[in-house]
Amino acid sequence: ESTQLPGGRVLGFETANRNKRGITLDLKQEKGLQVLYRMVEQADVFITNFSGTLAKRLKVDFETLSRYNPRLVYARAHGYGSLGPWGDRRAFDPIAQALSGAMWSAGDRDFKEPIQLMPGLFDQLGATMLAYGVMAAIISRDRQGVGQEIETSLLGSAIHQQAINVNAALIQGRPRARHSRKRARQPLSNMYQCGDGKWLMLAEPQSDRFWGQLCQVMNLSEIEKDPRFETALKRRESYAELIEILNHAFAARTRDEWLDTFNQAGCEFAYAPIMDLAETLGSDQVIENQYVAEMDHPDLGKARTVGFPVRFSRTPARIPRAAPQFGQHTEEVLQDLGYSWDDIAEMRGEGVV
Repeated sequence: ESTQLPGGRVLGFETANRNKRGITLDLKQEKGLQVLYRMVEQADVFITNFSGTLAKRLKVDFETLSRYNPRLVYARAHGYGSLGPWGDRRAFDPIAQALSGAMWSAGDRDFKEPIQLMPGLFDQLGATMLAYGVMAAIISRDRQGVGQEIETSLLGSAIHQQAINVNAALIQGRPRARHSRKRARQPLSNMYQCGDGKWLMLAEPQSDRFWGQLCQVMNLSEIEKDPRFETALKRRESYAELIEILNHAFAARTRDEWLDTFNQAGCEFAYAPIMDLAETLGSDQVIENQYVAEMDHPDLGKARTVGFPVRFSRTPARIPRAAPQFGQHTEEVLQDLGYSWDDIAEMRGEGVV
C-alpha cells in the first residue's frame, strides 16, 4: 500500500517530523561540519541513528561534539544495542519483533504460526524510550552540569514493553502462554462474538465481585449459584462449560445491544467493544481527550492526525507546523545561527547546504 501523500509527502516522514524545521547540510565538507558545530553549541540534545563507526568517521561522535558543548545530551537510536554480535546489523521493526520474542507471544494459542504485529510498533516505542532517556539525561545535566551519551534500541525497547512476561520467564522459569479464547481459565477476562459478528471484551480480574452482576444483566441468573460456577475457583475448573454458555448468550444480541444493556444497567465490571481502527478514531472517548488532533497542513488542508498521549495543564501540546519539506528551513536556521545572506549564498554555491 502506498504511503505517498499529496504534494509528494510521505506518511512516515509526516508522522515523525511535525513541529520540526528541516535543513540540508553536507557533513563531508568542513564548512558543513562547522555549521553543525555552531548548532551544537546552542543545542540541548543531539539525536542520531548513525552507527558509532560512521559517526566517528563524520566527526559527529559524542567525544567530538561534547568538546563544543559539554552540556550536550547525545542520544543514539540503535537497532539491537551497540554491544554484542548484532551491534552492526541492519535494523528494522519486524526484525526486532522477531528477535524480542514478541511474535511468539502474540496471537491465539491454537494458531501455530508467529504473529507480526502492526507495522512500526517498536519503531514508535523505540523513539518513545529515546525521548524518555533524553528527558532523564536533561534532568541529570541540569543537576550535575554536564551532558552524557545515551542509547536506546528497538530490541531493548521491545523487551521492556514485555516486562511482565519477561519477568515471568526470568523469575518463574517460563513465560506466560499465548492467550487462548477457548481455554480462558477466567471467563470474565475473555472475548466473545456477538450476534452481528462483532466482538466484545470482558477484562475483569475481580470476578467474584461482579459474577452476580454479569449473570443478572445477561439473564443467566440460573447459573449464578450453579455449583460449577459460583466461585472464581469453580469457574476456573469448569471454564470450558462456562465459555460455551457465554458464547451462546452473547450470540443472541448484537454488540451494540449488549453495550447498551450494560450501560443502562450501570454495570461496573470492565468491558469494551473490540473496535477496528476506524471505530477507535471516531469514538467520543478518543476525540474528547484529543488523542486525535486537527491541524492546518499546507498540502493536506484541514487534516486529522494523531494527537498527544500526555495532557499538560499549563503548556498544552499543539501542532503549529507540518513536517518540513526537504531543506525547507535551511536559510532560516542559518540566519538564526548568525550567518549572513552572503555566507548562505556562498555555501549554496559550494553545495554545503
